[in-house]
Amino acid sequence: MLSRLSEWFWNERLWFPEGLGWADLEDRDGLTYAKASDLWVSLPIALAFLIIRQIFERTVAIQLAAALGVKEKVRVQAAHNPTLESYFRITNKNPKQSEIESLGKKTGYSESQIHRWFRRRRNEERPNKMKKFREASWRFTFYLLAFIAGLAALIDKPWLYTMKEMWAGFPMMTLLPSQYWYYMIELGFYMSLLFSVASDVKRKDFKEQIVHHVATILLISFSWCVNYIRAGTLIMLVHDASDYLLESAKMFNYAGWRKACNYIFIVFAVIFIITRLVIFPFWILHCTWVYPVTVYPPFFGYYFFNGLLFVLQCLHIFWAVLILRMAIKFLPGNDIVEDERSDREETDTEDDEEEQEDRKAPVKNGPVQNGHSPLNNNHHRKNE
Repeated sequence: MLSRLSEWFWNERLWFPEGLGWADLEDRDGLTYAKASDLWVSLPIALAFLIIRQIFERTVAIQLAAALGVKEKVRVQAAHNPTLESYFRITNKNPKQSEIESLGKKTGYSESQIHRWFRRRRNEERPNKMKKFREASWRFTFYLLAFIAGLAALIDKPWLYTMKEMWAGFPMMTLLPSQYWYYMIELGFYMSLLFSVASDVKRKDFKEQIVHHVATILLISFSWCVNYIRAGTLIMLVHDASDYLLESAKMFNYAGWRKACNYIFIVFAVIFIITRLVIFPFWILHCTWVYPVTVYPPFFGYYFFNGLLFVLQCLHIFWAVLILRMAIKFLPGNDIVEDERSDREETDTEDDEEEQEDRKAPVKNGPVQNGHSPLNNNHHRKNE
């Protein structure tokens, strides 16, 4: 069964145009070609990235956070209550009104106290600002270095300027050392992101991120196997062109540098729109979809490759909508750009209610002692 499945999977008619096959990619006359077995190298690279990331976030990122003045907000801990804790972990983190009344009878708490307890308990499970900053600084560092390295590897290549050159001589296109390492490092990085997605900060677009990582890994792997490497390097360069700007905007946001965050975000938005909604679909995707059929008849690999590119383009449109929504909030003069994907901490309207209750009640538990500032009413939060 496995042998038949393997034979079907590696059928040349699936991956190559008629008349071409794996034999055309065998090394000969001192020329080297990409091989599917090369992809195993990405696994140890992915593991190395996971280790390097842990070291980076515990050393460089911490020092950088201190230099930028990142300050963690003090969170009020929910009072220990076995009944509410059990309900929170097992039943529901956001109880309905009828459930709150039932919990009130069991614990002797008022409805406002139960609301407050669940709000504080939910906040405890949300990632803190330092964790977000460390993740953003790690991704910023990689994306920036990857973009610089990719640009250096492609700056003298003809297919960077003339898209049709990416298919010249296909599939007998020799492998360059710069292409090899560019591919393996990018593939290893995205695999490391997929491995760590469960422990990373979860955004509202968590599912879209999973789809993006899987589509990217499949795209890189497939393009390597069938020697679509020139197209693959261009696609990776286009994606790296704006990502480091978004991560740097997040870093300045967490540090409270509002003007720097907003300016960088605007630059990011412009570059994102140009690269993802103009260059990618009208140059790269057009060349991979329209031009190849003038050279050879369509085949499965042709449709599979372009299908993955269309998936990425749909994600680009989805994220572009979020970016435009953030830009609209920014234009009227908001203090800071809010990331539409962020899971906002419950400290705005909820704290106002608490403060009103505290003012009415003759107790010492005022807003400052609660760990909340009454000046946070107009503050907007921003991820990735």
